[in-house]
Amino acid sequence: MSGSVNKVILVGNLGDDVKIHHFDESNCLGRFPIATNEFYTTRETGERVTQTEWHNIVTRNKLAELCGKYLSKGDTVYVEGKLKTRKWDDNGNTRYSTEIHASSIQFLSTKNSSGNNVAGKEGNFTASQSSVSVASEKTSDFDQEDDTDDLPF
Repeated sequence: MSGSVNKVILVGNLGDDVKIHHFDESNCLGRFPIATNEFYTTRETGERVTQTEWHNIVTRNKLAELCGKYLSKGDTVYVEGKLKTRKWDDNGNTRYSTEIHASSIQFLSTKNSSGNNVAGKEGNFTASQSSVSVASEKTSDFDQEDDTDDLPF
């Protein structure tokens, strides 16, 4: 196989508000961390353990502005993007940081979701680098239950 894929899909909660950095008249970056949780039970004690991973999300331009406007700490988001690693020198020490550069973000719960729905419409708000749209209440055919199915599961 000669090709490769660099794609990340995450669903998590914002650990901080979106920080917007404007670097010229029409371009900006948005940065925020999200936390994903994994739960499991230990065999020895039967204790339920929560393992949290933190991910640094980077957005650009219109997507960054929308995230800054509608998202705040604690909100739940669905993020699609790709991994990128930055390298820099810090007083003679080489440092690395791995980030998710988001191409699409779906706002699953936002500070405006109670009472004032985002964009004034029902459903989830979806923002991407190429377009902005409002998702319908049914996001795919898989969400619909079909009782005529002969599958045993």
